[in-house]
Amino acid sequence: MNTTDKTTFLPDETDIQAYVDGWLDDAGCKRMQTWLDRHPERAAEIHGWQRDAQALRATLGGLPDLAGAPGLDPASVRTRRRHRVRMRLAWAAALVLTLGFGGIAGWQMRSFDSPTRSPPMADAVQAYRLFALNRQAPLDVTQQRPGELQAWLDKYFPDAASLPDLAASGFLPIGGRLLATDSGPAALVLYKNPAGGAISFYIRSPAPHAGELPRGQRREGQLATAYWSGDGYNYALVARADPSNLRILRLDSLR
Repeated sequence: MNTTDKTTFLPDETDIQAYVDGWLDDAGCKRMQTWLDRHPERAAEIHGWQRDAQALRATLGGLPDLAGAPGLDPASVRTRRRHRVRMRLAWAAALVLTLGFGGIAGWQMRSFDSPTRSPPMADAVQAYRLFALNRQAPLDVTQQRPGELQAWLDKYFPDAASLPDLAASGFLPIGGRLLATDSGPAALVLYKNPAGGAISFYIRSPAPHAGELPRGQRREGQLATAYWSGDGYNYALVARADPSNLRILRLDSLR
């Protein structure tokens, strides 16, 4: 949370997401509300995200407490409950990535010059927000041995480019998640460094008749994205737009 005083407080993307999802303490909420009072246009937008988040939580909520039901094994009940939660989170992830744009669950989207065309690999940015910024979002697989995530990715995306090697920059792959988009399956592989920083590698098939992406970079709020195509797939690396990460995302360093 940004700790500046009320007169200089300027929320970043993490502050806004925490406010939308109800994770701020009383002091943080007061700082946000003071800022929103001074910025009514942003307030209307962010309060809309809050309503969407509440609606999504209501849709995903309501799991019954089966632990006390007679004749049920507690371990089996817990396993089924975890499975149901995981399936509902997977549905939410697929919904968000398929919709492309929207304020669901507090994901911050920006206006672009073209009202009908999304920027390159917008779904990769959304996936980063869902799985890199949300510690409660589960991963399908975690890497226990070197090469395990590469083998997992190869099962779903044959002949795709290898995972980027970011070890020299301190980032190692820790887990992956299979997702759905309007152009077919996608996958996110999450990298972390010892300080807790996160970079995501994202892969999916191109949209029908869209062709290959030109190599490029763009920024969206506090996030930076590098994107390219090759071997029949689209790729993206997404990270916070700080100087060290921007050096990692330079396209001439990707292979």
